[in-house]
Amino acid sequence: MLRVVAGRHRGRRLAAPPGETTRPTSDRVRQAVFDMLWHAPWAGREAVEDRAVLDAFAGSGALGLEALSRGASHASFLEQDRVALAVLRQNIAAIGEAARCSVMGGDVLRPRAAPAPCGLVFLDPPYGRDLVPKAVVAMAAAGWIAPDALLVAEVGREETLEVPGYAVVAEREHGAARVVFLRQDGLSPSAMDR
Repeated sequence: MLRVVAGRHRGRRLAAPPGETTRPTSDRVRQAVFDMLWHAPWAGREAVEDRAVLDAFAGSGALGLEALSRGASHASFLEQDRVALAVLRQNIAAIGEAARCSVMGGDVLRPRAAPAPCGLVFLDPPYGRDLVPKAVVAMAAAGWIAPDALLVAEVGREETLEVPGYAVVAEREHGAARVVFLRQDGLSPSAMDR
């Protein structure tokens, strides 16, 4: 069982979609991601608080809901699996955040136009398919990614990750996963925290 790690919904349980179609980010990895966002010189609380957040390949929605719990202003969720969408909607209702959430069914690689750009973007696709760069191109074209956005991508530990126009500002390994933080070239600090 997943839970919200911190913030106003701390300890609230979240359901995970059954089966192997989705791979929810563990509580431990989410805690590590948000600790980095909170304390890194290239991010800080303002990377989350009062930001519009996009949770792409959302699954259970745990990353976007964690951001809301920690002060994000709104979370949009993109997911194409019907079972995952049902669980995601259930999780949003369970913590009472329907008013601050938008759920869109469909392919992240062919997203509908964004109502507004997001300043924090989570990408947690299936491993080994090189989906992060394709998703970033598609979402940027649809207006989902703000020019100063911070991208947080979870990929397989051994996967290479190159996103044209973006620079890695930090990365951490967690078991079979690697979490990579990216910013548009020109917005990254000169000294990378690796």
